[in-house]
Amino acid sequence: MEIIRSLDEIGEPFNKTVATLGNFDGVHLGHRAIFRSVVERARREGGVSVVCTFEPHPLKVLAPDHSPRLINTREEKERLIAASQVDVLLQLPFERNLAALPPVDFVDDILLGKLGVQHLIVGYDYAFGKERAGDVGFLRAQGKKKGFGVDIFGPVQYDGKVLSSTRVRQSILRGDVEYASHLLGRHFNLEGRVVHGDQRGKSLGFATANIETEKELLPLGGVYAGKVKYNEAEHNAVINIGYKPTFGENSLSIEVHILDFTGDLYHKNMRVYFVERLRDEQKFSGIDELIQAIKKDIHTAREILDACRIVEYSEYLVGNCA
Repeated sequence: MEIIRSLDEIGEPFNKTVATLGNFDGVHLGHRAIFRSVVERARREGGVSVVCTFEPHPLKVLAPDHSPRLINTREEKERLIAASQVDVLLQLPFERNLAALPPVDFVDDILLGKLGVQHLIVGYDYAFGKERAGDVGFLRAQGKKKGFGVDIFGPVQYDGKVLSSTRVRQSILRGDVEYASHLLGRHFNLEGRVVHGDQRGKSLGFATANIETEKELLPLGGVYAGKVKYNEAEHNAVINIGYKPTFGENSLSIEVHILDFTGDLYHKNMRVYFVERLRDEQKFSGIDELIQAIKKDIHTAREILDACRIVEYSEYLVGNCA
């Protein structure tokens, strides 16, 4: 997949472009259904499939106080869109002058002038441009007037409700990572670097890797059964997100106890996959009670994870721990 981060990088328009527009935070199953439609049509017509998105998220520029915590980092989003076999990802730098651009100019200058759009496929609720005037009705009218096709992709549903980035985000924020996996088509995960911690886990007999991550969205604090991918190998793990109330800590930490693993992980990168929430974070009466709780967490996690495989990118969660 070719990644373009500036319109200046585009010389001649692409050939028979089939494109979609959106923010696509989370790259959930609804987004991927749109990508699949774009790719299939482009291949059928001998054209180029293009996903046009924005960086940063428009709300971070227009209303930063109301901007959501993003489900994906930019790198994750790029990798997931590439996995949909898209030919070109255009990441338009989102600035106030782009937000103020009249929708008709966006169509003329960008969709037609730069991308050479022959066919556009967008979600049913998509809108862009100044005052979000570029809605699906506007696009249909422009397509009819200027000779490009427009398909409106209806809502994708899961469990009787519309699948959306907001719904994914809410699931993660309440700690229901198992449910979120059904919306995403993969296990929610984060990448991080192992940094030095307080060494308390090691002193208790359960060494942990303390993770520093750029991920904005984290699951609700608590203990999770999960997997770790390090050096292409998968390991079972127990993950704790929280403030370690037994020890009176005030800063949020992500601690990963990798089962049956020994080795130096400091300054190494790993990816952590959340499979199932085990319990809330608790304040224990003392060290002995904490150790017993950790042992129970490990036992429960083994039962869940031994029959589980990581789902990184899948249309349906079949034959795994979900």
